[in-house]
Order: sequence, then structure tokens, then C-alpha cells
Amino acid sequence: MSLPAHHTKHLPVLAYPFRSSLFHLAQLDDGHSNGTALWLGAQCLSLYLATLPSVTRAQPRAHPPRAVELGSGIGLLPLALASFGWHVLATDVAHVLRSVLRTNIASNARHLPGAIQARELDWTVPPEHWDWANDHAIAAAHRAQSATESETAGRLAPPFDLIVSSDTLYNPALVEPLLRSLRALAVASVSSTSGRAPPVYVCLERRDPALIDHALACARSTYDFDTERIPHKKVSRALERGGLAWSREAWEGIEIWKLVLRVPLPAPTSC
Repeated sequence: MSLPAHHTKHLPVLAYPFRSSLFHLAQLDDGHSNGTALWLGAQCLSLYLATLPSVTRAQPRAHPPRAVELGSGIGLLPLALASFGWHVLATDVAHVLRSVLRTNIASNARHLPGAIQARELDWTVPPEHWDWANDHAIAAAHRAQSATESETAGRLAPPFDLIVSSDTLYNPALVEPLLRSLRALAVASVSSTSGRAPPVYVCLERRDPALIDHALACARSTYDFDTERIPHKKVSRALERGGLAWSREAWEGIEIWKLVLRVPLPAPTSC
């Protein structure tokens, strides 16, 4: 059984069981970045998504569904989705990519039915400056190396069928950049046939209630999302089905929210 993330941050490599897979996840707890170690949100969201038929029935399809994650950290969520046959774009800042994310994907993804690509996406870069044709970085704080035409072939890009993010609402300065990025991905992924945007699942830990309440209000009022909290009982059942017999205190404060973009869209303002 996997332990809650706060009990394992001292371990340089986690042997992490997920359903029928066993991932070996390198992590760092060196204080340089929050994204280089496992967090509770990724654990809980991966198991909740595993209860959704829309996620687990990815195979067999002629065209595998595509997902994108903002703030992939050590890569648990992309690996979990790829185990169901999804093609996943895992994104984070350069330091996380270099230190843990690319390594964990390379060492764990080769035997999964889905595929994972990892690229830099810095939320502080406005979406109008994103470059989906760049093999190395969609959005970088510093200019990234450009890709050749052959490298860009097959690169994952919108539209996506699922957008996820976990453990990413903790810094007031990053609330609007995160919501702006989620909105941009949702807008770019609106279905040309149904006119609907894909679901966005965000798993957060309510350490700062005022910050979380502000972020959710901003998502509704400014970034055009309808928000719905997944009931606690559903999350609890998902953890039990995933083999995690944790006490309630072990994951206290964890919430999963489903965001759906309202379409058609007005122009965004500021919070």
C-alpha cells in the first residue's frame, strides 16, 4: 500500500503501485522546488480518475484520447493516465523537467499502452506567446531552443480531451497565471462538433481557505468556468478501491474540483 506523500518525501526513489502497474519515481526534497517531490493531490486525483469510465475506457480506440497536465511534478498523473491508454502531455517548469519529470517518464512509460511527452510550460507566460511547434518548451521564462519540422511531427497539441492539475493552488501570485493557462487550454480544446470544452479536474489541498475560495471565485467570475466539487464520499471510495486504507486525517483538506468552461465566451477580465 502506498503511504501518504508527506510520509515519503525523504525517499529518493518511490516504488509506487498503481492498479496493475508499479512505477519507480525519483524525487527530490531539497527545498529548491515544490514540484520535485510527490504530493497528496496527485495521489488522490489519479485514483479518482481511475473510477471514471470516460478515463478507463480509453482502449481500444482508433485515435487515443489526449490529456494535458499543468504542473506534472514527478509524473504520477501522466503515468496513471497512460496506463489506461491515454496520450498525455506532461508539463512543468524547466528545473522540474530536468531533475525528475523526464527521468521518471523515460524509466516508467515504455511498457504502458499510452504515450507521454514532456515539455516546459511556464504559466507566467501569456498564452498568446505560447509556441506549440516548439519541441522543448511551449512557454518558457527564457527563450527555448526551436524545433525542426521533423521534431514537431507527432507532438501533442490541442485539442485535448482532458485537462488536469494537482497541488498547484498554493501561491497567491500563481492563481491567475494558473487559471489563465487552464482557460487557454480549454478554449483551444472546444470540440468542433459538440461545441463543448473538455473537463478540467483540479485537486487541491485547502491549507489556506481564503486563497482557495478566491481562486474558485475567480475561476467562475473571471475565467468563465462552472465549478463543481466532487463529493468527499466519492473521493474516499476511490482511495479505498485503489487500496489506500488511509485514515481521514491523512488526507484532510484534499478537495477535487471539476471545472467546465462556459461557451460561448466573453473576453476575460482580471480578478
